[in-house]
Amino acid sequence: MEPLVVGAVAYTPNVVPIWEGIRDYFRTAPVEMDFVLFSNYGRQVDALLAGTVDIAWNTNLAWVRTVLQTDGRARALAMRDTDLAFRSHLVCRAGAGLRGPGDLTGRRLALGSRDSAQAAILPLHYLSRQGLALADVELLRTDSDIGKHGDTGRSELDSIRAVLDGDADAAAIGITTWESIGRDELMPGTLESFWTSPTYCHCNFSTLDTLDPDRASAWTAHLLAMDWDDPEHRRILELEGLKRWVRPELDGYADLFEAVEEQQIAPRW
Repeated sequence: MEPLVVGAVAYTPNVVPIWEGIRDYFRTAPVEMDFVLFSNYGRQVDALLAGTVDIAWNTNLAWVRTVLQTDGRARALAMRDTDLAFRSHLVCRAGAGLRGPGDLTGRRLALGSRDSAQAAILPLHYLSRQGLALADVELLRTDSDIGKHGDTGRSELDSIRAVLDGDADAAAIGITTWESIGRDELMPGTLESFWTSPTYCHCNFSTLDTLDPDRASAWTAHLLAMDWDDPEHRRILELEGLKRWVRPELDGYADLFEAVEEQQIAPRW
């Protein structure tokens, strides 16, 4: 039987060893797999809808667009443990005196790429929900790497640079950027987070209801069996930023569905 084909977006060079490692792990599985890399999520979603790939490793925005474009025929198979409780942060220079969303009135907020759920779409959604009049905030967009849904983190680093250079008063970034910029080691006392969003879900393995359920179930079970205590498995898990694969929690995408509708997000991002 032919392997299942999984699509992933090549947003960084280490994507190749990650997927080669996962493919090798599946050589002993009841259902083997191969992978195809895409330059952007629009192409990947198109390929899933066309049947070119069987499963797509999607961002939360790509998942939402897949659901909407298939009238709900999409299925989520699994996600990382780190995808279950994602957050966004608003950061500013330490001592800037910002204490919450209301302090952004009349100030400049740097956003990541407009297709980044964590650094643009959801921050605007949550800030509006908290009563901030976005028309009273100067929004500075850094549209780096459009099509990759903020995966590269480049637009978030550009937003942080705008704050450090004095071109913005605050920046919206995802929790992984906030935790990985080495703020304590490299920039001690330089930045501070003055607001944290509610939790939401990030990536998942998406498929359509046309995929044979037995094959989908067997593939998912083998994925979930990856073990952090196995050194070879751990190497792959660390590269992909998780300790274990888990079942999806679809309620964690509700806010993004609302935000996409409110902001009329383009269907192919």
